[in-house]
Amino acid sequence: QPTIDTLSSFITYMCHHLEPRSARTYLSGIVNELEPFYPSTREIRQSHLVTRTLKGSFRRFSSPLLHKQPLTRAHLLTIMDQTPRHITHDHLLFCAQVESGFFGLLRLGELVWPDKVALRDFLKLSMRLSVVLTDDTYGFELAREKADDRFEGNVVLIQHSELSPDPLTTFQQYLASRDQRFPTHPQLWLRASGSVPTRSWFISMLHGFFPKSIAGHSMCAGGTTSLAAAGVPPDRIR
Repeated sequence: QPTIDTLSSFITYMCHHLEPRSARTYLSGIVNELEPFYPSTREIRQSHLVTRTLKGSFRRFSSPLLHKQPLTRAHLLTIMDQTPRHITHDHLLFCAQVESGFFGLLRLGELVWPDKVALRDFLKLSMRLSVVLTDDTYGFELAREKADDRFEGNVVLIQHSELSPDPLTTFQQYLASRDQRFPTHPQLWLRASGSVPTRSWFISMLHGFFPKSIAGHSMCAGGTTSLAAAGVPPDRIR
């Protein structure tokens, strides 16, 4: 039978060994498991002593959350300025992906493969045949999600930019290099070795330009911030 004292003691013990946010999650799980057998468990969890113990543990033991810095257009220009004059295929790939992620509000996982081989799925790769190019836009199909019961996939469409950098120009340069090297390969994103880029490769390239305060999520966060600053309505930023 859980009591106010046992839950309070549990919080104190766990917060000495774990981040209080994790201890709070464990506590919620325990309450859910015990409630069918001891109906008063949730009431005990919300008691004054238990809530004050958890609050005090946050003050004493919790560390501040470290948010990654969003990318900006200035960061994209830095990549352009520091890219070698004789640009390699892998640099073209990286530039095309980072600009597609920024302007297309894409997550890193939608552009690269996981580092763990067991998590890789060929069906989650964007294919070369899905690319659509026009004078002002380019687009390609993202991996199908589990909720997509019509198997239609998700198409990302990215517009030409009058300001530098222009993602369309960068993508066209990458695509020309990719098609010349690997005309028969089905995957859209390919390194010079012919392999699909992985998360660790992308992060390594990114940290060659920026500190670790900028990571994979910085592309989507930066693109979203840029659109909001430009006055795009929130319901159109997705």
